[in-house]
Amino acid sequence: MKIISLVPSITETLFDLGLSENEIIGRTKFCIHPANRLKNVSVIGGTKNLNITKIKALKPDLIIANKEENIKEDVEELQKYFKVLVTNVSNLEDNYYLLKTLGNLLGKQEIAQKFNLKIYEILAKFSTLEKKKCAYLIWKNPYMTVGFDTFIHDILDKIGFQNIFKDHKRYPEISVEDLKTADYIFLSSEPFPFRQKHIDELQKELPDAKIFLVDGESFSWYGTRLAKCEGYFQNLVEKCQ
Repeated sequence: MKIISLVPSITETLFDLGLSENEIIGRTKFCIHPANRLKNVSVIGGTKNLNITKIKALKPDLIIANKEENIKEDVEELQKYFKVLVTNVSNLEDNYYLLKTLGNLLGKQEIAQKFNLKIYEILAKFSTLEKKKCAYLIWKNPYMTVGFDTFIHDILDKIGFQNIFKDHKRYPEISVEDLKTADYIFLSSEPFPFRQKHIDELQKELPDAKIFLVDGESFSWYGTRLAKCEGYFQNLVEKCQ
């Protein structure tokens, strides 16, 4: 089966499930993991600016897209010519079924189940922690955060943090004033590339807050990525003790 992945975390997942470069024939420019396996996989644009002509020329048997990461009109255009699996992952349960679906579709049921079990085993270690109030920022100018119906929110909850914006949907715009009730503020490495200078800016306005840069891939890359994050999550939790 020849597959094109339009989603960075799913590209990584396909390789983790055991597919080869001969099977994964197309990817976006944001599909960067695993770096040593991607050199010979054709780049078909970005997640939101696909090169439809190039995709058609590759003649895939399957295209894997995502409701949030790809543009609806692009997906609908591709569906006229190819089989397209449109994924939608908003929480850990969705992630479980994503891996199960891919395992069944690709004949990789056993390895998909191993990844699911590993992910639940890792997150179970944090289940008894007392929840600490936090905010997770994904953008600046304006500041944007995550609401209850996002994958990031669910992962924060699973490792012992209470999102102070849990009553909001999707990715609301917020002000510095809105952050004052957070004990911890996490500045994500993506999609906005927060750096130390951004911590310094916020710290001046919120002197009592504990502000950390965090790895956006660990929180937002669904699929197999969570199975590799045990050490990272443990270190973050320990920093927040």
